Amino acid sequence: MKHLFFDFDGTIADSEQGIVKSIKYFIEKMRLPKLTDDQYRQFIGPALVTSIRDFYPDLADDDVFNALKYYQEYYQSEGIFQLKIYPGILEELSALKAAGYHLHIASAKPEVMINRINDHFKLNHYFDGEYGATSDERTRITKTAILEYALKQTGAKQADSVMIGDRNTDMLGGFENHVKTLGVTYGFGDVPELSAAHASAIVDRPNEIHRGVAQLVG
Repeated sequence: MKHLFFDFDGTIADSEQGIVKSIKYFIEKMRLPKLTDDQYRQFIGPALVTSIRDFYPDLADDDVFNALKYYQEYYQSEGIFQLKIYPGILEELSALKAAGYHLHIASAKPEVMINRINDHFKLNHYFDGEYGATSDERTRITKTAILEYALKQTGAKQADSVMIGDRNTDMLGGFENHVKTLGVTYGFGDVPELSAAHASAIVDRPNEIHRGVAQLVG
C-alpha cells in the first residue's frame, strides 16, 4: 500500500487570508510590533508557536501562550474558513484515490481544526486519516513529530510513503522520518527553499502531483 501525506496550508488550500488576519489580531491585542506582508506569509506552514518565537524572541512563555490564545480567538470564529481550495487539487486527489493510493492530511494545524475545515469544505471522503498538532499546540507541533505520529497511526511503511507540501518544514519532516518528499511551488515556498530542505522531487502545479508521486514510489 502506498500512502501519501498532504500538508494543508499552501498545498490543499490557499489559507493566507484567514491566517494573516488571525496573526494581525493577536499582534494588535498584545500591542506587538507589526510585521511586513512577507513576514506574515512566513507564518504559513510552520507550527504557529515556532513562528511566534522566531519573530518575537523576547516574549516570555506566558506571552507566547497568550498570543496563541488570541490567534485562536479570531481564527476559530472567522479565520478558519477564510481560505480557497487550489484549482485542480480536488481532481488530483480523486485521481490519486482512484489509482489506489491512501491519502492523509499531515498538518501543523491542531487536529480539531483540520477536522472542522474538512467537514465544512466536504473534503473528508478524499482522506483516510487527518493528523495534526495537539489542541494546545504545545506538544506534537513540528511536522517531523506529526508525520511520525501519522506513520504510526496508519501503519504506513516509510519506503512506500510520500510527504507532500510547500514549505521546508514539510520536506524536513519527511526527510527526518526517512520518507520521500514531493515539494509543490504553487503554495508559499519556492524551489530554493524546498531543494535546500532535501525535497526528493518538486512540481509546480496540482495536476503534476500524480506524476511526481509515481516517480518516487510507483
